[in-house]
Amino acid sequence: MISESNRPGAMRYVLFDVDGTLIDAVDNQRLVWHMWAERYGLDPDEVHRVALRTRPMETFAQVAPDQDPRECLAALHELEDEDVRSGVYTAFGGASELLHALQPGAWALVTSNYEHRVRGRFARTGLPVPKVVVDAAAVAEGKPSPVPYLQAAAQLGAQPENCLVIEDAPSGVLSGLRAGMTVWGVNTPVAVEGVHRHFGSLREAVRDILAFVSGPRPHRLEEATTGE
Repeated sequence: MISESNRPGAMRYVLFDVDGTLIDAVDNQRLVWHMWAERYGLDPDEVHRVALRTRPMETFAQVAPDQDPRECLAALHELEDEDVRSGVYTAFGGASELLHALQPGAWALVTSNYEHRVRGRFARTGLPVPKVVVDAAAVAEGKPSPVPYLQAAAQLGAQPENCLVIEDAPSGVLSGLRAGMTVWGVNTPVAVEGVHRHFGSLREAVRDILAFVSGPRPHRLEEATTGE
C-alpha cells in the first residue's frame, strides 16, 4: 500500500477539481448543452445525459455523428464562453474560506475546462486563483488518466504521495487514484467509488483539508473513513 503521508516535516499539497467541487456549475452546464442541442435539432435532455458521462468529442460522435466535430466543438466553446460572461455562478460553501486559508504554492487547480473560463468564474465568485492551473489545453490526456494530476504535482514540486485530491466525479477520482494520491470526495450524496474519505459537502471537508496540509500525523491510504 502507498502511504498517504511521508517523512516527518514534508510539505503537503491540495489539488482541486473545479466544476462540481469548488464552483457550482451544474445548471450552467445543463443550459449550455441544451442550447447546443437546439442548434442541431437534437433532444436537449438526451444530449445532456450523454455529455455527463463523456468528453465533448465523444458526445458529438454519439449524438451527432453526421456533423463535423470541429464545428460542434466551436459551437460549444462559443456557448460556454458566453455563459462565463453572462451566466450566474456560485461557489460552494466553504470554498472561499478554504482557498484563502491555504498557503500560496501549496495548492493547484486541475480541470477539464479551460483556464480562461476558470479565471472568469473565479473572478465572478471572489475565489483566488493559484499559481498552478492544469487545464484541458495543458495535457494530451484528460481525466481519468493520471496525467493531469501528475502534471500539477510536478509543477508544484510535489511527490504524488504528498498530494490530496479533492473531487466530485468518478473520472476525476480515478485520475487521482491512478496518480498515486490521496483522494477525498465532496458534494455527492454517496461516496464515489474509490475515494479514501467522503464528505457530503465541501464545507464539511474544510477543517480536515487544512489539517491534512498542516498536520504531521500520518494517515494511510487504506484507511477509508467517512467525514463527520
